[in-house]
Amino acid sequence: MTGSAPFEELVGQSRAIETIAAAARDAHRGADATGAMTHAWLITGPPGSGRSNLAYAFATALLSSDGDPDPRVAALVEARTHPDLAVLASERVTITIDEVRRLVTAAQYSPSVAHYRVLVVEDADRMTERTSNVLLKALEEPPERTVWILCAPSEADLLPTIRSRVRTVRLRVPDPGEVADLLVRRDGVDRALALRAAEEAQSHIGMAHRLATDEEARHRRDETISLVLDAATVPQAVRAAQRLLDIAKADSTALTEERDDAERAATLRSMGVEPGGAVPPALRSTLKQLEEDQKRRATRGLRDSVDRVLVDLLSVYRDVLVRQLDGGLPPVNAAWADRVERLATGTPATATLVVLDAIADARRRLPANVTPLLTLEALLVTTVLARGRA
Repeated sequence: MTGSAPFEELVGQSRAIETIAAAARDAHRGADATGAMTHAWLITGPPGSGRSNLAYAFATALLSSDGDPDPRVAALVEARTHPDLAVLASERVTITIDEVRRLVTAAQYSPSVAHYRVLVVEDADRMTERTSNVLLKALEEPPERTVWILCAPSEADLLPTIRSRVRTVRLRVPDPGEVADLLVRRDGVDRALALRAAEEAQSHIGMAHRLATDEEARHRRDETISLVLDAATVPQAVRAAQRLLDIAKADSTALTEERDDAERAATLRSMGVEPGGAVPPALRSTLKQLEEDQKRRATRGLRDSVDRVLVDLLSVYRDVLVRQLDGGLPPVNAAWADRVERLATGTPATATLVVLDAIADARRRLPANVTPLLTLEALLVTTVLARGRA
């Protein structure tokens, strides 16, 4: 594709890109269409594999005049301001039924400037069954020239009735070397640092970028691992859990603070309020709604940050188990090889499996609104007791 810029940051996904590109070209062929295009798509893949990036690259191609991504259209899609693009990227822990209803209503409008109207749902796995059924009705009777693009970690995260009405494109986990190449090429990161970041992020492109370019993010990751490995008693585990939560809060704040300030400034500008000026009473409800949305995003952001901590711990104990079982797989955390070796030789594999199960349980509890601190305390106490029984 000559205008392939929207696809450039999709690392190691050539097969998926070929499928999407062929469908976009087919969508503009009219009577000559080959059947590569359909009205509803599901893009699946692990976190960081580029699900939403592929969705918006697809949207760009569909909204362009001939299926070949137009740079001007790409700019509008990136800013989420294209008149024929509607997006649901919930800031809540779960997508609400009202959010889906608004998107379904938007799907009824005919395209205004492009040949298609495109609707993207970034986190389709965050819908409850009742909410999913609202979307299902829209997929069963799609308006003409309307395309739905759903994103989720796997097909199993959606109802079977929805899965039966979409065409699935699966993304794979990129090789760390491919992610490192992107960081070197795009961000000018040193190759060794880029590779370490890609490995520790387990090929999650966004997290790899952050670890490669943010020294404080690297320090926070190192501290979380040290806290867990150093906790030897139950009181130490409880204190470590509180510190882990504090680190997760700092990490979440670092990610959202700049965005919140930019959103507030943009909202005030749109209201015609000068920096530092008073907000007219009639406009205060708009600002209050923004602040409430940002609070909901902060709640989700904290849980996401805690989950990232758990994923990092999962990778460390995965390395321990690989060493204990002589699995022969490359480590995720090469910089922690000495600690991994000591833990692997000082505890049996059964203890490591107990910890891995406890981490998996903790990750399941977070979306269920279990208090993050209690979740972390239960995990670290289990970790200490598992080592103590070794």
